[in-house]
Amino acid sequence: MHKSLTELREAVRAFVEQHAIPREDPALAHDVARLDAVTRELQALAREAGIYAPHLPPEVGGLGLGWLERAEILEEAGRSFLGAPALNCAPPDQPNMVNLLRNGTPAQREQYLMPLVRGEVRSCFAMTEPAPGAGSDPAMLRTRAERLPGQPGKWVINGHKWFISGAVGADFAIVLARTGDGATMFLVDAGNPGYRLVRNIAGMDGYQIGGHGEIVLEHCVVGDDAVLGEPGQGFVYAQARLEPARLSHCMRFVGRASRAMEIAQQYAARRESFGQRLADLQQVQAMVADSHIDLHASRLMVRDCARRMDAGESVKHDSAMTKIFVSEAVWRVADRAVQIMGALGISDDTPVSMIQRELRPFRIYDGASELHRATLARRIFQHGMRP
Repeated sequence: MHKSLTELREAVRAFVEQHAIPREDPALAHDVARLDAVTRELQALAREAGIYAPHLPPEVGGLGLGWLERAEILEEAGRSFLGAPALNCAPPDQPNMVNLLRNGTPAQREQYLMPLVRGEVRSCFAMTEPAPGAGSDPAMLRTRAERLPGQPGKWVINGHKWFISGAVGADFAIVLARTGDGATMFLVDAGNPGYRLVRNIAGMDGYQIGGHGEIVLEHCVVGDDAVLGEPGQGFVYAQARLEPARLSHCMRFVGRASRAMEIAQQYAARRESFGQRLADLQQVQAMVADSHIDLHASRLMVRDCARRMDAGESVKHDSAMTKIFVSEAVWRVADRAVQIMGALGISDDTPVSMIQRELRPFRIYDGASELHRATLARRIFQHGMRP
């Protein structure tokens, strides 16, 4: 019997409270091997609970939820650092599954997609590069893939990738490389002799499954069967991947920020200073009210964008506005939570400090806010869009 959306949301919240949050530990935040072990344990429990893979169609083992339904479920999962990985709907595997579903051949789906769906392997998406390579501007892509002379059906890839989320321990990568006048996506096994993981790049965030890797591709030879989709369409596929990916990030991080404020409110309600509760101070009340406004506005923007995606409408403009606003709003909420809690807020005695550290990079992930603002403004002036 299928759960209603309300029942599913309640089941996810109960799962997060009973299983995910109790397994959080500051010592776990940057331990890639332990994170993998905990994630596998939680994924087994999520399957038993009937809440696994909400983003995937039923024919490959998912719940088949639409975007508007996902908005509620991913927010609940996002309350815990471990919630989305437990449901196998965390990046980079979540958008990689979508890439494989849309563009993979039957053989590629069997070899790469299905083990990913079952949680048997992990993957990464290798696009970004050290300067002067691709970052917010994918047109600066320097990694190249060329036909191997004298070996029909073979490609050789050379390039340098960095800050590749999920790379440490990944079984394969979707590599974006320049080919001719465009770019092509390639499925590259981590065991390929030309593929080398250099290091895990330490960062301010935590609980990133597979860390953030630096990868060197040196005379990395792959066959035609490694091409994902059509050659030369890599930039198109990357853009199609980014819009749903950034919206999913918004859903999860609204959940994370709301948990930070929930903890701060509980603290303010019991903590006394200068003879009165923090909750009775107008400045604290204003911070709580402003945070609820930010979260409410974020949810409305996310849901409106999700509704448009369910209707098959283009959300290029809407998703960019949503990503800018939500990434900045959830940061404000977490920052206020830290301020309300004082020294406790910057300690690891509660998850609030890690939530704030994790939310800061969101203004850079999936395109920096400045890039999205510039793109929005150009589109507005080009089309004469009314405010």
